[in-house]
Amino acid sequence: MYRGQAKEESALKSSILADARALFVKIAAFEMDDRIDLVNGLRESLREYSPFKSEPVDCVLWVPHGLVEANDYNPNSVAPPEMKLLEHSITEDGYTQPIVAWANGDLYTVVDGFHRHRVGKESKKVCKRVLGHLPLAVINTDRADRNDRIASTIRHNRARGKHKVEAMSDIVIELKRRNWADEKIGRELGMDPDEVLRLTQITGLAEMFQDREFSEAWVADTINEDDDLHDEETVTE
Repeated sequence: MYRGQAKEESALKSSILADARALFVKIAAFEMDDRIDLVNGLRESLREYSPFKSEPVDCVLWVPHGLVEANDYNPNSVAPPEMKLLEHSITEDGYTQPIVAWANGDLYTVVDGFHRHRVGKESKKVCKRVLGHLPLAVINTDRADRNDRIASTIRHNRARGKHKVEAMSDIVIELKRRNWADEKIGRELGMDPDEVLRLTQITGLAEMFQDREFSEAWVADTINEDDDLHDEETVTE
């Protein structure tokens, strides 16, 4: 590419971005529901020209939670402590993963993210912050068959890795080195006190106490080989 051509293309890109920003400013004049509709529409339009348009995550839409329904076959269950942690995670960090859904007319059925979907509906704090909407990544619309959706749900569930115990233990020790109290570790990582203690003991117990000095609980006597271990009795026949 010639220098002159590269300069022209750079100027064109700058012009397109400037025009887009000027257009986006006008969105602020609309009421909230209309603004959301406009943002979704712009994302869908941009997707048509995106080199990643075949990837569902390339176009995340904000959909009113009343239009999103749970599936009736998800085999995955989350215990109350983990559900509480998920709510805490979304409250603190926001939605970092969209809910995967299948579009059925104006309605959407959850394929993956059932519990993220629940938090968005049931947590008053989260629901208020996201204006009663949920972030959706819609899977290929040609997957209209129920069996395809079930298979997709299972794949999503089974593809997730599990935290290795040793790695989690290292993380707990690292946080303790950074002066996090057990209570804070448990709260932020969704663990009860016993779990924090067990993870501390797995790999970190020796390290945590390696610089401590301990008094000897007992001292072993040195026994000479020539000393009798006990008084021998004289046995007479």
